[in-house]
Amino acid sequence: MARNPHNPLSRRPQGRLIGYARVSTDEQATEAQQMELGAAGCELIVEEHGSGASRARPALAKLIHDLGAGDTLVVVRLDRLARSVSHLLDVIEDLTLKGAHFRSLRDPIDTSTPQGMFSLQVLGAVAQLERALISERTKAGIMAAKAKGRLSGNPGIRERRPEMLAKMRAAQKAAYGARIQSNVQQWLPIVRRMRPDHAWDDIARVLKQRGMNWSPERLRRAVKYLVAEGMADKALLKKSPPRPPEDRLMTLVAGIHQSNPELTLRDIGNQLEQLHERTPRGGAKWSPSSVKNLLDRAKRIGLLDARQG
Repeated sequence: MARNPHNPLSRRPQGRLIGYARVSTDEQATEAQQMELGAAGCELIVEEHGSGASRARPALAKLIHDLGAGDTLVVVRLDRLARSVSHLLDVIEDLTLKGAHFRSLRDPIDTSTPQGMFSLQVLGAVAQLERALISERTKAGIMAAKAKGRLSGNPGIRERRPEMLAKMRAAQKAAYGARIQSNVQQWLPIVRRMRPDHAWDDIARVLKQRGMNWSPERLRRAVKYLVAEGMADKALLKKSPPRPPEDRLMTLVAGIHQSNPELTLRDIGNQLEQLHERTPRGGAKWSPSSVKNLLDRAKRIGLLDARQG
């Protein structure tokens, strides 16, 4: 959708205005939200169908991943974005880490302004108070139940009824899936480029270099879940072939290069040093020529496109 040249918001110097419209079911339409977002100057509007009670929002996760510094995510109302105050604050934290902003058209929230940030801080204080009150009420309820000789917890789970245990496992799986899908676009492309040539610990170290703290086992489990749900190729789970140390270094360097082709030879060498990888000769310091030799070898055997620099 084109910018509205008569709307001053569309001329903000800090970046683009990107709208997000959500409805709860496929039967509902987002036209009203799109019209309001368009009138506010949004040059692009991302639409999503999903329950407000779920954090599994693939379209929203991809949108946040694609936003750049200075861009602003715009919604008509807060409830179109988040299921709770804590969820809202989590989303805004993700945006802040990218240097992006958030704005709600019908609420006094605009993180690019001092007034909007103040309103956000008030919401954060309310959420903290709400958590404290819930905790106090929970503790008081448990103490009262114990005083009356009652056991806390769900009786169906405590008595291990099959139907209640099945519901609990389903809820746990849904919650796990929501956590995995919330940032899958940030790490899965790197996994796809590096598996199965690389071991899980190598990939986890590359992801950590990019600010994503994965253990090898947790990463493998996440990919296994995506494969089971039909969201990833099962070839990612194949056993990595045993490789001589230099072959492993070659595929590792190729994987780093493919994940970010803009990196210079020195940049790749710095990453290898931060990963505590030894050079083919056992040294701790990587020279650009050592990196280039491994990249050239990767191109010769077809691991990298020869046109890639």
